[in-house]
Amino acid sequence: MTETQTQQHSFQAEIRQLLHLLSHSLYQNREITIRELISNASDALDKFRYHAVTSGQGSVEGLGIWLEPDKDAKILVIRDNGIGMTQQELIQNLGTIARSGSLEFLKQAKSRAGEGTPDLSLIGQFGVGFYSAFMLADRVEVISRSASDTTAWRWESTGDGTFTISPVTESVERGTSIRLHLKEGMDEFTEAVRLKYIVRKYSTFVPHAIWLDAEHVNDQPPIWLEPKTSVTDEQYQNFYEYLTHYPGQQPIWHLHLAADSPFQFHSILYCPDANLERMGFGRTDHGLHLCARRILVQNDNRDLLPDYLRFLRGIVDSADLPLNVSREALQDNTVFRKMQKVITRKVLDHLDSLATVHRETYEKFYREFGVILREGVTANDGNRDRTAALLRFTSTTSAGTGELVSLQHYVDRAKEGQQQIYFACGTDQNAILRDPNLEVFRKRNLEVLVLTDPADEYIISSLGTFAEKKIVSIDAAELQLPPQSADEQSKEPAEQQKNQENAAELDQLIGVFKEVLGERVQDVRRSERLTESVCCLVNAEGSMSTTMQRILRMNTPEFEMQKMILELNPTAALIQRLATLAASSTGLDFVRQCALQLHANAMLQAGLAPDGNEMAARLQDFMLQLASGK
Repeated sequence: MTETQTQQHSFQAEIRQLLHLLSHSLYQNREITIRELISNASDALDKFRYHAVTSGQGSVEGLGIWLEPDKDAKILVIRDNGIGMTQQELIQNLGTIARSGSLEFLKQAKSRAGEGTPDLSLIGQFGVGFYSAFMLADRVEVISRSASDTTAWRWESTGDGTFTISPVTESVERGTSIRLHLKEGMDEFTEAVRLKYIVRKYSTFVPHAIWLDAEHVNDQPPIWLEPKTSVTDEQYQNFYEYLTHYPGQQPIWHLHLAADSPFQFHSILYCPDANLERMGFGRTDHGLHLCARRILVQNDNRDLLPDYLRFLRGIVDSADLPLNVSREALQDNTVFRKMQKVITRKVLDHLDSLATVHRETYEKFYREFGVILREGVTANDGNRDRTAALLRFTSTTSAGTGELVSLQHYVDRAKEGQQQIYFACGTDQNAILRDPNLEVFRKRNLEVLVLTDPADEYIISSLGTFAEKKIVSIDAAELQLPPQSADEQSKEPAEQQKNQENAAELDQLIGVFKEVLGERVQDVRRSERLTESVCCLVNAEGSMSTTMQRILRMNTPEFEMQKMILELNPTAALIQRLATLAASSTGLDFVRQCALQLHANAMLQAGLAPDGNEMAARLQDFMLQLASGK
């Protein structure tokens, strides 16, 4: 090798940042380097086996991964006989082509670090696990020969911002060898006992033999092919950690599936214990490991499960799938489409069972992943009603207790004659519970679902009905209350009689309000829902809720709020007095000003903003009138 044959290259800027982060990481994170390099070696073996099986070129016998520590030289070699890399692939994969994963990993590491040390355990999920080598080594050599090339190449770097590429003159077998020149204090990574511990902790289920001192270290069988009765909790946990790179974290639940007819597949699915989307990590984009006869076909298949189950991790292995597949080919494959339906049904069956038999576990699951699961209501896969039955909400009955209520539970305890499911929405539970529209529901002990997430309102409005009961907002014009019981009617005869006597005066007052408010409202009418408050605004039939309209207006300035209906409480003392004044025609100007102010008050209670200058001037006039009478 001559000087002219050695080429020097610079790392991409974000990769230099990544190397700086990794080289200064805490010691406790450093064993993940072994996990990541073994994982990369396994991927290379998968690619070669896939290439050999589909092209008929090359033998799949003897594929493996070797760990070769040299204690005296303070060197650890991790070697595989997989697909290997060409000169250009070494340059592209290890430094100069900007990889979205490196930048994304940096963002996530920084966002999770806070004032402490970044969590580096997730590095493999971003496709940049190779760079963890610099956590252990101050110099890294990579010697690789591609299955499509006769020349081997050496990649070398000290992690200082540059790397070199040069040809290897001696004969080299197909595959890749990573040579770690260990830093001071890293001698433990040349100890066989320590290396065996790391392999068995992180890489037990790698589908290729890992050898250390002629010992096959990962001799664990693929547990997804075993009967579920023979698999231990420890094996399930270890397999979960292998799949997810979440050491020490336990899934909320797992599901072990097997089918033999009319098509064959085996699967293990896990539900993680935390929803990264809720933690600000963006949309979950991982998929399931898809195997055909134990050969990995895709490690991120996102089509086996519907989008609303995208949080699940796991493996699906079928002897009925072809090895030579693409995403397009899978979509046209009859077996694959049937597997999609069966697996989705089995997951929903499992969730049904959890919700019934293990309620606490289900509620823990729903608090994490309900925000994703609820998307199934709007999915077009035939599972709309099943998904709706799995939804959970807080209600006026459960507020403060932490209990979550299903739609079926709500329907089962609804009042006799109740034809609707009622919901109230807003951004804050306490504010919702103060909504004047809730007064009649409290008085009559009618349960109302309390929605603090605008997406819940969208989902439940899209659902429309459940168990033949229409789902309506408490501020909707089409609200229908169940008939009053005999006991309820007997408690209010005097009040009802008084309302009847004052009906004419109230109608006259409503006429004045309509005249004054004009185009500000769609209508003014007497309220059947208010028991304490003077007035409230409700939405016309077919309109979105006030909360949803407010959100749309904030995000879309050109959006115009729909005109609302002002309802007056005929039992309120102020309304009764204003009705008397309107009937006598002695204080019409005052009544007109009160109409404008009550409308402004109702807007404020609904979370809307009235004209501030106009309202301030009107309030000053009221105060002047009060002061004059003192």
